[in-house]
Amino acid sequence: MTTLRTIDWRDGDIVIVDQTALPHELKMLLIHTPEELVDAIRRLAVRGAMALGVAGAFGVALAAARASERGDAIDRAIDAAASLLIGARPTAVNLAWGVERARSARAGGPDGVLAAALAVRDVDIEANYAIGRRGAALLVGRRRVLTHCNAGALAAVEQGTALAVIGALHQMGELDLVYACETRPLLQGARLTTWELARMGVAHRLIVDGAAAGLIVGGQVDAVVVGADRIAANWDVANKVGTLAHALAARRAGIPFVVAAPESTIDPATARGDDIEIEERDGREVLGFGGVLTSPAGTIAANPAFDVTPADLVSAIVTERRTITPSGAPARAIASLV
Repeated sequence: MTTLRTIDWRDGDIVIVDQTALPHELKMLLIHTPEELVDAIRRLAVRGAMALGVAGAFGVALAAARASERGDAIDRAIDAAASLLIGARPTAVNLAWGVERARSARAGGPDGVLAAALAVRDVDIEANYAIGRRGAALLVGRRRVLTHCNAGALAAVEQGTALAVIGALHQMGELDLVYACETRPLLQGARLTTWELARMGVAHRLIVDGAAAGLIVGGQVDAVVVGADRIAANWDVANKVGTLAHALAARRAGIPFVVAAPESTIDPATARGDDIEIEERDGREVLGFGGVLTSPAGTIAANPAFDVTPADLVSAIVTERRTITPSGAPARAIASLV
């Protein structure tokens, strides 16, 4: 399988996979301005914690480059772009992290900012592989895995987080089947995760979100592996809405619930999950399916994009540097982390 980069820098512009076109078309978008990038982020053409971190850094580099070309004040352009970018997806801490990494290099001018942004990209790639290896080592023997939303290459640069773990298990010959939840309302699991699993050659089944708990408690799943959009200082985890239900089912079934995420997703400034701002998206995403209205006129929808899984339901958090057991106990066999 040819390695595909979700986001990259090319000849002074940002190039991204347009995730809204998948799985029917693999379409690349060239992003010329920070405003175009913000639009792409808001409409989920680029999404996923790690990919958003890289996008944030590249967005600042783009602002610096465009300001330099126009002869405008670079610092002012960087600050304006940073504010726009950070506000585009408030729950995902990596977006702000990437912005600040690039902005901190402003003294080096556009070239310095770009170098910092490229470093964010390269760190992301290295972290993907490390997370995959570490997570797979924990889950040897857990041959049927369930995942939620999309935490693969499309959510990062090359490998992803949860799907990096799954891919490493597959390469080790330690994986029989992956259950991918469709992830309502925007179907990131149905559209994106299944597309990636097929490219990886991994046996998988697509399920509706509501089927997951029954499969888990019924003994048909050996582990749940998900990504994260923000991890609080007390190890509470914000991830795509629906994640909490899988964690509760995993606890009931006595199987591991593992979060795969980079160190940059851990936010020490957020004390606990209750402090995480949960993005509320347009209710129209819930009121229809495939662009067709399915609810009666006048129906009002609540559409939180994320939920928070309390730390005591998390068996392990796997980063590129360490394995964290939220209970605070010493590292031990994953079989006991339930």
